[in-house]
Amino acid sequence: MLQLRTYTPKQVAEILQLSKNTIYELISRGEIIAKKFGKVYRIPQSSISFVLTGMDEDILTAQKEDERNLEKINKTLKEVRRDLWQKSKSS
Repeated sequence: MLQLRTYTPKQVAEILQLSKNTIYELISRGEIIAKKFGKVYRIPQSSISFVLTGMDEDILTAQKEDERNLEKINKTLKEVRRDLWQKSKSS
């Protein structure tokens, strides 16, 4: 069974220590993802973490993975550049 934690704009305002009107403004600008059911909004927990980090969870996970691989990438680039330089020197 799907158990997705959602919040009301009032709850999000309390969590983020902002006014409820500010939350509605953030929703209208697309900075907080919310689903409207009739006259009420529901905001998924992942949308709140997006506001705090500036990234949604998938992008944040991908960024952390990229940062972990950065040293390996730089090492490979250095080796390729060295090999290219040596080939150009011997030609």
